[in-house]
Amino acid sequence: MGGDAAEGTRLSDPPGGPAARPGLVLVATPIGNLGDLAPRALAALRDADAVLCEDSRVTGGLLARQGVTATMIPLHDHNEAAQAPRLVDRMVAGEHFALVSDAGTPLVSDPGYRLVRAAIDAGVQVSAIPGPNAAVMALSLSGLPPHPFLFLGFLPARAGPRATEVARLRQLERAGLAATVVFYEAPHRLAEALAALAEGLSASRPAAVARELTKRFEEVRRGTLGELAGHYATAEARGEICIVVGPAPIEEAGADELDAALRAAFAAGLSLRDAAASVAEATGLKRRDVYRRALELGEG
Repeated sequence: MGGDAAEGTRLSDPPGGPAARPGLVLVATPIGNLGDLAPRALAALRDADAVLCEDSRVTGGLLARQGVTATMIPLHDHNEAAQAPRLVDRMVAGEHFALVSDAGTPLVSDPGYRLVRAAIDAGVQVSAIPGPNAAVMALSLSGLPPHPFLFLGFLPARAGPRATEVARLRQLERAGLAATVVFYEAPHRLAEALAALAEGLSASRPAAVARELTKRFEEVRRGTLGELAGHYATAEARGEICIVVGPAPIEEAGADELDAALRAAFAAGLSLRDAAASVAEATGLKRRDVYRRALELGEG
């Protein structure tokens, strides 16, 4: 979606045409550098009947710095289920709200999904003003393959559930998932999270830790999971943190799986040479090794 707009599209027209005014606008706010607040985002905050926010102290500070006076309504994990129906009723009645998180793009590891889903179900027009997002920025700076990627938010805080989540990811990779994975993490849990990833995935997996993005002390440290885990076992980490883990390498098939794949290829009528080539491509094994095993099976 980052390419040029389709021919003939007027970039200044909002969704639905110039006269349309959505009942709910999701507004991305800075993740650190206040200079990243877009003019459209500022206009949406100024024009809303109320700003829905996680923490009025955080959002109030942002608005005050921009000279914006606005009614703020708290919307967070603890009250969203109760607030959503009331807010949707107000939108249906003609009010217009802007939704922000404390930082970054709303709904991405932040509250708001239940409200958006309820608004859509009620026929309320929902729009968004794009902007800062820590996960995408970290992915871009990591030096790892940018797509496909999988965003998994925060790992569980406790060791047992965290190990289970990492094991679940590993199972998905063994089943064929090959994607760069992005996590958010708290600074005081970074060393534990990296150690769990190194143990559950592989200490040799390439990875990156991005912290303080867009701020004065922005840092991206790249290395293997093992190297990063070792570094942050003794180095203090501060600020908001993203962990980016490179995709799993192609798994080498075990002997049983290799033999089964070759027998299936023979049963399908492939010649020994074609069977070896097909199985080598599917498993990532060296063709000469697969061909040697195919010869053994053919002679057996």
